[in-house]
Amino acid sequence: MLRSMTGFGKGFCRQDGREIVIELRSVNHKFLDLSFRMPRTLGFLEDTLRCAISESLSRGHVDVSVTYRNTRDDAKSVTVDKSVLVRYMNAGNELADEYGLRNDLAVLNLMRLPEVVTVTENEDDADAVCAIARTAVDMALSELVSMREREGAKLCDDMNKKLDNLSDIRDVLESRAETAMLEHKAKLEERIAALMPQGVEVDASRLATEVACMADKASVDEEMVRIKTHIANMREMLTKSEPMGRKLDFMVQELNREFNTTGSKSTDVTIAENVIAGKAEIEKLREQIQNIE
Repeated sequence: MLRSMTGFGKGFCRQDGREIVIELRSVNHKFLDLSFRMPRTLGFLEDTLRCAISESLSRGHVDVSVTYRNTRDDAKSVTVDKSVLVRYMNAGNELADEYGLRNDLAVLNLMRLPEVVTVTENEDDADAVCAIARTAVDMALSELVSMREREGAKLCDDMNKKLDNLSDIRDVLESRAETAMLEHKAKLEERIAALMPQGVEVDASRLATEVACMADKASVDEEMVRIKTHIANMREMLTKSEPMGRKLDFMVQELNREFNTTGSKSTDVTIAENVIAGKAEIEKLREQIQNIE
């Protein structure tokens, strides 16, 4: 099943007092481009997340957001700068003695003073964090891929309809090319007959040769066969489960080239109109293919 490159997924894991939330948002991009937003202390997670995501996705710009909480008893350390604390106490005692104030330097008040108490994050267990991160990112990827597949199914249906339109246009071009050639031959014979002196017969073999040369130059048989083949190949690609965006993009360029060649070989108004209609459908296909992984 084809996938689009647009989607969202969220994963969560809680284990042994550690909690992690990972969100993935993806949009169109020529390659797989990952952008991480997470605390600097979790920088070691990037390789784990990058490997996990690249296993599931091949194209798209993906924003990776990581939120982490450590509620374990050993998550933080509290230290008291006793030298600063002593200076605060000495200063407080001096003020109380000098101005006859009540000395209310209780423990809680002392701990609130600037630079007395420092709370620091202890170094976490990297392996444990990586384990829950892998669980969370797998959950987020599952949700993201499901969304991309649903969107891909809609794109596939729409592109098949556009390929149906192109196939119909190709049939009209093929039929009209044969009719236009017969009409052009008849007009050529009439023009030559009108220009020839009365009583002089046209050299039938010479006329046949000229018409054959003209028909060969204006023939679009090869273009019609290639267009039919390209459409069939694209239909086949739309049934594949592996990423097909780049191949589809190449095929739509080939389709456009064949329509351009068809238009350049004919001066027929009906053919020109259908070539324009075909190129319009091809452009719509190209826009949709830009969303395919």
